[in-house]
Amino acid sequence: MIPNSGYNESVLWMELFPAEFKRRLADCPIVYLPLGLCEPHGQFSAFGLDTIKAEWLCLEAARTVGGIVAPSLGYHIHETGYHAPWLEEVVGEENPHMTSMPPHVVLPFFLYQLRAFVNAGFKAIVVVTGHGGGNQEDLRKAAALFMQITSARVWVVCDPELVEGQFTGDHAGQYEISQLLYLRPELVDLSRRALEAAPGSGGRLAAGADAEAASPELGERIMLACLAALQREAAALRAWAAGLAEPPPVSLAQADAVWQRLLGVRESWTTVQLRPGQRAARAGSRWAEI
Repeated sequence: MIPNSGYNESVLWMELFPAEFKRRLADCPIVYLPLGLCEPHGQFSAFGLDTIKAEWLCLEAARTVGGIVAPSLGYHIHETGYHAPWLEEVVGEENPHMTSMPPHVVLPFFLYQLRAFVNAGFKAIVVVTGHGGGNQEDLRKAAALFMQITSARVWVVCDPELVEGQFTGDHAGQYEISQLLYLRPELVDLSRRALEAAPGSGGRLAAGADAEAASPELGERIMLACLAALQREAAALRAWAAGLAEPPPVSLAQADAVWQRLLGVRESWTTVQLRPGQRAARAGSRWAEI
């Protein structure tokens, strides 16, 4: 059971009044940013699984440790680099109805989000992405460069990393579908897997082979383990921030310079590279990079 933090007001930035925001900020100067994506997780589950689990983790951490949850970003990287041949394999030429954006759009936007958080008075920024596979590595590259111009700390994590050694992450398989069965059971209907064979349905849509083994009980264990790890990190950041001065504002020119530095090492971005042994999506595929 999740203990109550003692706060009566919301932990959501967009629902707080100014006085409530100032009180929560003074008490715990941590902001949480949930990141996700709308993408297919088989015929049997909702598109927003990645965002839903990231939001839940951030909300519960803020309620129990303190801090404020920023508006979620439900757009992420998922068509370039190693993603493209994977999508060709598990989705094919079907329309996956995704909220995918290229890295040269997501990464600068992320940097300017970090700037907004520092300028709002936060000393620590916790970024939880439910969509990973390697995207989090580029977010960390951006965060590392940003921390060179501010005293604020940025910590980026993907949910399977929170439970590494305890559970193994997947895509729309036992791990992820169990998470959604625990968080939002009405958004999972495993009987819909039969639609894979229906003409015009889209087919497999990136479903995991072991999705039928998912259970809400397993999902609870996974999510509570994720939350415990997140709470530990947030508590450590809260202790670190205690008594420290608020970081000076970051100017647009400073943020622009960070983006130019990140853009200058584009060849090192994980999201523009293939995995060892991967081949690029075939010419003519909807996943062939232009």
